[in-house]
Amino acid sequence: MKKLLLLSMFLNTSRVLGFVEPELKNKTVTYIPTASKVEPWSYFNNIIKYKLKKMGLSVDELEVSRASYGDIKYKLEKNDLIYVSGGNTFFLMQELKRTGTDNLIIQEVNKGKLYIGESAGAIIAADNIGYISEMDSMKKAPKLKEYAGLNLIDFCLVPHHRSLKFGKAAKRIIKKYAGKMNLQLITDRQAILVENDKIILLSNKDV
Repeated sequence: MKKLLLLSMFLNTSRVLGFVEPELKNKTVTYIPTASKVEPWSYFNNIIKYKLKKMGLSVDELEVSRASYGDIKYKLEKNDLIYVSGGNTFFLMQELKRTGTDNLIIQEVNKGKLYIGESAGAIIAADNIGYISEMDSMKKAPKLKEYAGLNLIDFCLVPHHRSLKFGKAAKRIIKKYAGKMNLQLITDRQAILVENDKIILLSNKDV
């Protein structure tokens, strides 16, 4: 069964992960911070990793842009969950494609491994990421020539709806693509659980 948990901001929705996957103790997660490498908020990764460890997970970090294909394949196959953090969506997709990580993630998700995507990590689950250029700069991924995503979901996620920092960009996306694309909006306090074709909107208050 294909299972994805798509978030805007993990720090506001961490309880949802415990609800979706109650048996986290002694499990391992492949933590991919690559999207944050070209953005100024990479310090969030340390906080997120700390919270994941507090939930019982062993965190195995994988910086895709510096790892070999063999290491990437080994970690993605070995660990129980996959977590792809936020940052620049286009840089993230550039590095996933350059290293072949995109296809490895698709294979693991199709086997039933839980995929947790935060912001950029959630956006790439769609079939195309071009729409997010209203929120993220394409210039940070100069080697990315086409904008196909992982095609794991049949909608395009718009994170940070109504947020102070990215709310205006989210509004522009809605104005530009509403009626043309299947947009799913989430605030920084919401998450979407995808189980095969079922979509469930969740927040910490729901669990």
